[in-house]
Amino acid sequence: MENPRAFLKSLFDAAVEAALPQADISKFLPPKPKGRTVVIGAGKGAAQLAQAVEAAWSGPLSGVVVTRYGYGAKCAQIEIIEASHPVPDAAGLAAAKRLLAAVSGLGPDDLVIALITGGGSALLPCPPKGVSLDDEMAMNEALLASGAPISAMNTVRKHVSGIKGGRLALAAAPAKVVSLIVSDIPGDNPAFVASGPTVPDSATPQDALEIIAQFRLSLPASIMAYLHTEAAIAPLPNTPVFARNIVHIIASAEVSLQAAKGVANAKGIPVQILSDALEGEAREIAKMHAALAKYSKGPLVLLSGGELTVTLKGSGKGGPNSEFLLAFAKEIEGCDNIHALSADTDGIDGSEDNAGGFADGSTQARIRAKGGTPAALLTNNDAWSALHMAGDLLITGPTGTNVNDLRAILIL
Repeated sequence: MENPRAFLKSLFDAAVEAALPQADISKFLPPKPKGRTVVIGAGKGAAQLAQAVEAAWSGPLSGVVVTRYGYGAKCAQIEIIEASHPVPDAAGLAAAKRLLAAVSGLGPDDLVIALITGGGSALLPCPPKGVSLDDEMAMNEALLASGAPISAMNTVRKHVSGIKGGRLALAAAPAKVVSLIVSDIPGDNPAFVASGPTVPDSATPQDALEIIAQFRLSLPASIMAYLHTEAAIAPLPNTPVFARNIVHIIASAEVSLQAAKGVANAKGIPVQILSDALEGEAREIAKMHAALAKYSKGPLVLLSGGELTVTLKGSGKGGPNSEFLLAFAKEIEGCDNIHALSADTDGIDGSEDNAGGFADGSTQARIRAKGGTPAALLTNNDAWSALHMAGDLLITGPTGTNVNDLRAILIL
């Protein structure tokens, strides 16, 4: 193969395209109601979903959607607000209040269409009484640095919120709520996408406290006190006002992996999908993938999805995909038949400007040639700088969707 990177990028592009909402959104839309139609939403792909709903909906509607700075899309009837991700800010707090206001005072003949994608947890800060925005920001920073899986992080978040954990749907009652969800959660539990603003689950504040203890999180005293109050209890799925509500998963990692597989198969290359729901420390998952790659016979493509984590101990820049690649490069150094891509389908890995990047058997040598020490960079959680030195960053910009990470490994 003359250009392994172009081939791997084509797999990523196919995965992203399969998760875009425009083509299939109409089949998930409910019938027009007797009353009003209000669209609400949150997440890194929520503005594109709103745009697709406007294009497919024939009647009047109104609403408000919040997305990450730079991820907006032009809508005629739905207001798009941009706010901070992955750490909340005042714009997100204002947006959360706007969403709650948009669904207040609705009746049983009204319809709420909720557009929820990954990233909504940070974009909808709504600290409860006794907790400040600064406290919620500190909680998010601690969770992001902890190495906890996304489901655990969102269990904590939804119990320290006035909008998550089904509370937004509760505020919309007695209107019917139809949630259209793009899942970035391993296993596709809709209650964990964006901490489930419109989808309740059975988790309790005690579950949140156990997660805090397990990952040794140091959270503000106001949050710890709040979790011991009855107010922290989120509504349960059997709450009667949720009986009419409907939830659709309209895109997920499994669909995207199958699309990538189709592209590779069309080139005559066999594919093994390892999992669409991998979780764990990025550098440890990298070792597993590298071991499989080194002892697999090519030509072959290994694909996996899910969301990896990084326990921050250093002060560098990067995200879980970049860290995966730097650790993977260490394991395959000198192997000229192995090429890898790891990237977030939303176009941003962590807090930097890259979706992820590439790695091959010469990545570490290129880092050294630029004066870097790969092992030291990995120890400092500075994978972005390492891949930048190697020329291995993948920069796509916002993609308009978010079904979590895609890892593609080509063995020749």
